[in-house]
Amino acid sequence: MSERLRPLGLIGGMSWHSTATYYRHLNERVAAARGAHASARISLQSLDFSEVRACQVADDYARSGRMLAEAGRACEAGGAEVLAICTNLMHRNFDDLVAAVDAPVLHIADAVAEAALRAGHRSVGLLGTRPVMELDFYAIRLAAYGLEVVTPDLEDRLEVDRVVFEEITQGVFSDASRDRYVDIMRDLESRGADVVALACTEIGLLVPPAVAPLPVLDTALVHADALADLALDPTLPVPRPTDRTALPA
Repeated sequence: MSERLRPLGLIGGMSWHSTATYYRHLNERVAAARGAHASARISLQSLDFSEVRACQVADDYARSGRMLAEAGRACEAGGAEVLAICTNLMHRNFDDLVAAVDAPVLHIADAVAEAALRAGHRSVGLLGTRPVMELDFYAIRLAAYGLEVVTPDLEDRLEVDRVVFEEITQGVFSDASRDRYVDIMRDLESRGADVVALACTEIGLLVPPAVAPLPVLDTALVHADALADLALDPTLPVPRPTDRTALPA
């Protein structure tokens, strides 16, 4: 292992609850690997989620793309050599960020796909906000690794999305919502999913693995783990689906 830690850039605050998970997990991984007082080198840009949420509601992803690009450049100015967006939904602006910076950006779905394949999974149930479940920007990334994607039906997608924005991104974690998510996971399993990607970075705070009825990939932890690997070994390349197969046109 290299003695040098590769500096990371995190674009977070969407929401801050899961960004705290990233920060804690990255430092725990580095401390475990290096010992003593070792901690991760992190340049963090924590956005005001109310501003980002306004872009989401207005479907103004041009504006949010500019916000993420500015944050990415600030991370780079702070020394970051690998960047990450600490949320699933805002990977709709992944290409905007990539175009704005020189450093590579680790896509959260690439980290999820790599983790799924390592664990022997082939069919991923997708739980997240409606755009993550309904648009192709996320599923197409998983499919590039040869993974099948299963999503909830419309009624369940509406409820998953409601809980994300009305509850868990505001720090509310209720037993009733946890139970509903577990029921939705069971339905995904019945339709062939052998693992569920918790594709909103706060869902793992609501449904821990011990409660889930089938294996889960907590995307916040999976993404942070991949970032920790890159920090600890600066010679590692940033995973991309084109390492396996080309993204569909």
